[in-house]
Amino acid sequence: MRVLVWQWGRRGAGPRFAGELARSFAQVAGTESLLSLSEGAEVLQAPNPPRCDLKMRTYTGQASFALRALSAPVLVPGLARWAREREIAVALCAMPAAMDFVMAAALRRAGVPYAVVVHDADLHPGDNYPFQIRLQQQLVGGASGVFALSTHVASRLREQGVLNGRKLLTASLPPFDYGPPPPPVCAHGGKLRLLSFGRLLPYKGLDLLADGLALLGARDDLEVRVVGSGPESPVLQRLRALPGVTVERRWVPEAEVAGLLAWSDALVLSHREASQSGVAAIAMAGRRWLVATRVGGLEEQLGREPMAILCEPTAASLADALRCLLTAARRPPPAAPDLHGAWREVAANMVGSLARLCRDRVPAPAE
Repeated sequence: MRVLVWQWGRRGAGPRFAGELARSFAQVAGTESLLSLSEGAEVLQAPNPPRCDLKMRTYTGQASFALRALSAPVLVPGLARWAREREIAVALCAMPAAMDFVMAAALRRAGVPYAVVVHDADLHPGDNYPFQIRLQQQLVGGASGVFALSTHVASRLREQGVLNGRKLLTASLPPFDYGPPPPPVCAHGGKLRLLSFGRLLPYKGLDLLADGLALLGARDDLEVRVVGSGPESPVLQRLRALPGVTVERRWVPEAEVAGLLAWSDALVLSHREASQSGVAAIAMAGRRWLVATRVGGLEEQLGREPMAILCEPTAASLADALRCLLTAARRPPPAAPDLHGAWREVAANMVGSLARLCRDRVPAPAE
């Protein structure tokens, strides 16, 4: 069975996730995989980029997106021919992006069923892409199956009523390797290094982090970096004013993620809401400690992780978890996970589900 994996985002973890899926699918007996990414995907310029079988010119902003969208009638026949010539049996959108409607139309024209991996069923508070969920729902509307990366997301999809009889399949996000193994935790011999990494938006609970650190008080054994992209806000000013805390408000390109992880000893996920966390998956692969709130799909993702300390989404509970971290991180870490085994297991389960979709040949309803 030949599977096409596509993801046409340019930044963030989506293209890398797609590359890992394609690589892992190819290791499942009887399966071949092809990968399509945006030609502007950061991961293609990073060290050890994935093999990409089809680079798609997407867009760089709103104006170029509008132009590319208008060219869809020209793009679809060529993409359909490409899929037929390569005898694609089934396709998988690894993470929805704005131009997926073009690939979906091409696959319908080629008679190829497709499934969609849904990472988030709802917009996160503070998201500034108002059409993101609507585009995702349209993509799901033409799919033969939907993979949810957590039971939290699966429940929300059922509640929203967007499935309309489509098969709801399950998957998970394995530990996410971002480069060579970082040095062991606390190998630097100094203060414990705590990292808050990702989008600086309200759902990340940076106010909880500020309040929790304030309750923890000034300490000479802890330093904190808050790094990510997002708007300036009062809570960032509060964090900057705390002793031992620095804030770096910037986009972190693919090439810098491994170095940022190597700097840290632990990551804090002070979320008020979450589906699951790509940052947590990166931390697990790098053998970093995690402090995370029990919200959304985080408890499901981290509940069995021996290097995770879970807490309630309150400042007091977060402060207590950080106190536990300061002790736990100095102890020898648990045994490292089998990263490749985790991806092989996820890939085998997903390929089995895709094979059933292919056999059933459930026709996708017209949009």
